[in-house]
Order: sequence, then structure tokens, then C-alpha cells
Amino acid sequence: MRITDLLKKDTIIIELSSSSKAEVIDELVSKLDEAGRLQDREQYKQAILTRESQSTTGIGEGIAIPHAKTAAVKTPAIAFGRSTIGIDYEALDGQPSHLFFMIAASEGANNAHLETLSSLSSLLMDVGFREKLMKVQTPDELIQLINEKERESEVEEAPIEKKEGQKKVLAVTACPTGIAHTYMAADALKAKAKEMNIDFKVETNGSTGVKNALTQEDIDEAVAIIVAADKQVEMARFNGKKVIQVPVAQGIRIPEELLTKAVNQDAPIYHAEQTTKQKAEGGEKSGFYKHLMNGVSNMLPFVVGGGLLIAISFIFGINASDPTDPSYNPIAGALMTIGSANAFQLMIPVLAGFIAMSIADRPGLAPGMIGGLMETTGGAGFLGGLIAGFLAGYVVLLVKKVVSGLPSSFEGLKPVLIYPFFGILITGAVMYVLVGPLKFVMDGLTAWLEGLGTGNLIVLGLILGGMMSIDMGGPINKAAFTFGIAMIDAGNYAPHAAIMAGGMTPPLGLALATTLFKNKFTKQEREAGKTAYFMGASFITEGAIPFAAADPGRVIPSAVIGSAITGALTMLFGIGLPAPHGGIFVIPFVTGSWMLYVLAIIIGTIVTALLVGFLKKPIK
Repeated sequence: MRITDLLKKDTIIIELSSSSKAEVIDELVSKLDEAGRLQDREQYKQAILTRESQSTTGIGEGIAIPHAKTAAVKTPAIAFGRSTIGIDYEALDGQPSHLFFMIAASEGANNAHLETLSSLSSLLMDVGFREKLMKVQTPDELIQLINEKERESEVEEAPIEKKEGQKKVLAVTACPTGIAHTYMAADALKAKAKEMNIDFKVETNGSTGVKNALTQEDIDEAVAIIVAADKQVEMARFNGKKVIQVPVAQGIRIPEELLTKAVNQDAPIYHAEQTTKQKAEGGEKSGFYKHLMNGVSNMLPFVVGGGLLIAISFIFGINASDPTDPSYNPIAGALMTIGSANAFQLMIPVLAGFIAMSIADRPGLAPGMIGGLMETTGGAGFLGGLIAGFLAGYVVLLVKKVVSGLPSSFEGLKPVLIYPFFGILITGAVMYVLVGPLKFVMDGLTAWLEGLGTGNLIVLGLILGGMMSIDMGGPINKAAFTFGIAMIDAGNYAPHAAIMAGGMTPPLGLALATTLFKNKFTKQEREAGKTAYFMGASFITEGAIPFAAADPGRVIPSAVIGSAITGALTMLFGIGLPAPHGGIFVIPFVTGSWMLYVLAIIIGTIVTALLVGFLKKPIK
């Protein structure tokens, strides 16, 4: 498949009318929507903005490649736009961007589509090609130029003749979506290596999987490895080698500098055990938080999917899934079985397994999952899963340290025999002893929450709602969210109702403030306010971060007060939420009155908006 199978005349804008980053995104999204390539314009735009919040796609050299892979795309496509005068797209080099390629990849896109989208980034590394793109006058000229360039690139290049004594350098590139930056970094490094006559090989961890994978022979021969990645890649294989670790953007921006360092072996030796241990022991400031979030993020699909199925089963009646109840409905029973007996049963093992994997790399996964499963079957719940995950991670680190002195002939046995056997044995033995006491603690916590009077529940709602707004997606927010999931697992749905409502309030409140008090926000903030409506409705608290970052002294207290009031009201109204995520889409599934739940959110939103409007000063 060729690039021009995805880039058509009806998705090309030869000269953009935009003058800002937000306008460029809106103009290109509109072009794709008008051409019939999108299922849901707003959902696709939100996916683009979410990707931009991770890191700018303005890669420098006058190029920007906004992209998203989402179900909102009907047909995979590319939109092109050019700005002759240039637009500030927050590019990595700080210079204006002129050429914009917006990539729309559908979740069901096959590898041919994704590889074609990825190959676009390779072509853009050619300076001469970019200069020609700046001169085209019509969509037909643009398509012809790209077709010609693709035909040139298909001609097989002669391999670099390896000279005696020549040093070999390897690289791995990866970015969160694996569509653009992964391949641009790979091509930039590859082109520069050819120019410097370096024996070079690069592995890409893209959306279509790992390509050109590095072999053990490659690693043994290399003098250094460059890892340009913004997501986790397999690092244990580089143990004992010189490794340069940088963000993927640096692979695009400074390939010569990275290759020079690699050839000169100007890099630290990577020690898998030491590096993992340093992270686990707090060598990184946020080590504990990162390990926890690795477990939570991998667990969420099980929680969300299972929770929604459980919530839907309640539509047939609160006891409709119980075969012994007169209201029994077989559909409700099936939904409850899938959601609770299956998805929720895997929730804690997955949480523990990925916490352990974050601490000890892949060898930690099996001991962590076994420990988590023991706690699930033993009734120790979420708390047991957390302890099992961290315990398994540190146990595997200990095992690695103990066997590190074994002869090199044992290296092959370590990952397949020594680590899993001793990791599972020690973790399982400890958790076998702990499961009883942990079950007692969890049962006590659940009983305490169920025994709270109305006044105490309101205070709890105040605290949980306020926690969701203090750092808007940070550790405090995630601590409250994690507590809510633990309570869902324990069968107490009230705390999470306060948590989700409190998390929806900040972006909704700020969005309303930009509508009511336009003179107190910049044009860019008012545009961001439109997006915040959708983010708040979807329970994405991070939608309020741009406002909080610009004016924390006024915005954060306003948001915390609004969220705390919302959380308290949900407790007062006796609302429960069996689904852990979903925003407005799961409101129909709350236990109690969904109208009162909406009222609580509206009240908190209005309070936040009025406080922000009162505290902020008009923009001159």
C-alpha cells in the first residue's frame, strides 16, 4: 500500500488558514471529517489532543505529524496542510512549523495501513523532499511528488561495506503510539550512521510490533546501544553493555551526537539488576508511584470491562443475577458471571503481576501474578494484591542478587528456571502466611465503611472528592482512585461514586468558567475550555491541568472546593457506582438516583466556575 492510497485530494489543504497550533488541529480534523474519514469528529480530535499532551508532535525542521489511533476513525487516512509563513506548533527546535501531516489510524487498521503511515516519516527525513513540498501548488502536484519519492525509496540501497575493525552500534526506537516518532528516529539514526560509515542496526518498537529485532549476536558484537524511547522496551538483554538512554525525540534531533557517543563508548554500562534495584529502592523520586501505576494501568481494562458488565446486570434488578432469587434473569446472571467471576477475578493477579514486573522486569511477572491470585482466592482483596506485587518484585531482585555470582554457563537457566522457581516459591510461602491477616484487615475496613453514619460518610466524600482535584491526575488523585477500585472489589460502591464525580468536576467547572467569564481567560484558554467539557464528561480530570498550571493559586483551591462538595453530596444522596470509569456513559448504572448524582456533579461544577470567576482577574 502506498502513502497516496491514504492521502487523497479531498484531504489536502495547500495553504492553511490557521495561525495557531489549536487552529491547525481543528482545521485538519475538519478536513478529515468533511472527507468522510471519521466516525466521530470530537472523539478523534480529543485523541489528537491527548497525544499532544504526552509530547509535541512538532518534531522540528518545519514538520509536525499529529496522529492518533482510535475507533473514531472510519477509514485510515492522512490529511496534509501547509503554512508558508509558518505556525508556532511548540516544535522541539523552537522554530515555526510549515508542513503538517495528520495521521488518522483506526483501531482495526491492518499492518499494511500502519506500515504505510509509518513510512511517511521516513520520507520526511530528506531535506530536498521537504523543500519540494514547500513549492507544490496543487493537490495533484503533491500526490505526484510523493509517488515519485516513494518509488525512489523502494530502490534497494547498497549495504555499507564493513571494514576490518569497524565498530558496530545498535539502536532501539519507540514512542507511545508507534506511528511517527518511532520510525523518524530510526531513519534519522540510520541515515546519519550511513553518512558516518558506521556498522549500524536499529530495532523499531512500533504500532505493528517489533521490527528488525536485535539478536543476541548483534548485541554481543556491539560496542554500544542507543535506546531512544518514550515507553518501556526490553532492557534486560543489554545487561553489561554500554547503553545510551534518551527520549525518542533526541533520536530525531541529535542523531550525530548520539552515534558519536556510541562509537566512542561514552556511555554508562547498563546493569539490569542494579538499575531495577535502584528504581525499586527509591533511586528515582517517584519509583513507588511508577510501580503502582504500572500495575493499576494494566489492571484497568479488567476493572472497567468487568465493572460495566456488573453495572449492566443491575438493570434487570439488583438481585437478578442470583439464581435463587425470584427476580433471576439468565442474561443478568451471564453478565455477572463474566464481569465478576471472570474479569474481576483476574484484576488482582494482573495488578500484582505488573507491579512486580515494573520492579524486577519480566522475571517478576509470574511470582507477582501467583501472589495476587493467592490473595484473590483467599479473600485478601486489593490490599493483598498490592503487597503481593511489591513483595514479588523485591523477592526476584533478591534472587537475582544471590545468583549473580554463578558462572556464565548458568545465564540461560536464570530466566527459565532459577528466577521463576525461587520467585514463586518464596512469594507464595510468604503470602500463604499473610493471606489470613490481610483478609481480616480488608473485612474490617469494609465493615467500618458500611457502619459509618451519614455524617461520617459526608466527611469521607469531602475528602475523596477533594483528593481528586489537588493534583488532577497526580499521585494524590491516583491514590483516591485506587482506593475506590479497592472498595468496588470489596462490594462497597459508595466511595467510588464520590471519586468519579469529584474527578469530573474540575474540567467541567473550568470549562463553564471560560464560558461565563470570557474576559478572564485568553483566547487559547477559551478554546481549551471547549475541550475541557468533553474531558470532564469523560472523567478525565487532567483536562483542568492547563488552567491549574497557568494560575494554580486561584484555580486549584476553587477546583478542590467544588470537588469536595460534589463528593459529599453523592454520599449524602446515597449513590453507589459499580463501574470504575466512564463518566457520563456509566451514570445510568449508578445505584440510587442517577438524577441526584447528576445534580451533585452540576452543583460542584457551578461552585468551581463561580469561585474561579470571582478570584481571577480580567485579562487585559
